[in-house]
Amino acid sequence: MCGRYASSRRPEDLAGIFEIEKWEPEEALAPDFNVAPTKEVYAVLDRPVKDADSPRPVRQLRTLKWGLVPSWAKSPEGGARMINARAETVHEKPSFRRAFTTRRCILPADGYYEWVTAPHERDLEVEGKKKRPRKQPYFVTPADGSVFAMAGLYEFWRDRTLPDEHPQAWWVTCSVITTEAETGPLGVAPAEGPSSLADIHPRMPLMLTPERWDAWLDPSRTDAEELRSLLSPPPEGLMRAYPVSTAVSNVRNNGPELLTELEGPEEGTLF
Repeated sequence: MCGRYASSRRPEDLAGIFEIEKWEPEEALAPDFNVAPTKEVYAVLDRPVKDADSPRPVRQLRTLKWGLVPSWAKSPEGGARMINARAETVHEKPSFRRAFTTRRCILPADGYYEWVTAPHERDLEVEGKKKRPRKQPYFVTPADGSVFAMAGLYEFWRDRTLPDEHPQAWWVTCSVITTEAETGPLGVAPAEGPSSLADIHPRMPLMLTPERWDAWLDPSRTDAEELRSLLSPPPEGLMRAYPVSTAVSNVRNNGPELLTELEGPEEGTLF
């Protein structure tokens, strides 16, 4: 799963990386080294600009709330539970299938955090029989230092309790698509600890490599079966993982020191 990540790049930098045509400086976010559900996050999407002369899709950098609220939801209360969508079932789940065919985005990150625990406890978590305890956190990031482009979905929700002109009448929310974690060797592994992403957690955010960005964002692609071909995992060996301070486990902690690599785990693990 993906429940925390870091996003510290400036909008100017993201605009260059993703060839952004439109972004609003007043929507710029401060660097966030401990992004948690319900926070505002950056999203890259292709969409026509409202009231523009041309209906063509424009590459935009938008600020969305993490935790998808389906358009048909009666209230936004369930959004915090819909931070992830499984790649294997996203095309058929009522909460995600419409967004999958019409509203796809990229959620840029530096990398994501995951907590290591015992393999048998991970198995129980996958089966829904046990909530995995927080143990040693690891930061997972592209080994070459490039942006971690997570496949995402976004959705619009109208708060019918507010008038049209109210600034919070419309919610725009998003979800991260996850896939099975890689079992092959990490591109750069820690001196002690996990040697693959699957050793850390059975799921991982679906990373889109640059050659897939345009196809994923293209709103003219609406065939679910064709789109599912874009959900295949990236090549193995592109990532590195290293232990970080357990301070990241508290969402109130937020600073670049959370990304500092430790010489070894602070918490005992079973490796």
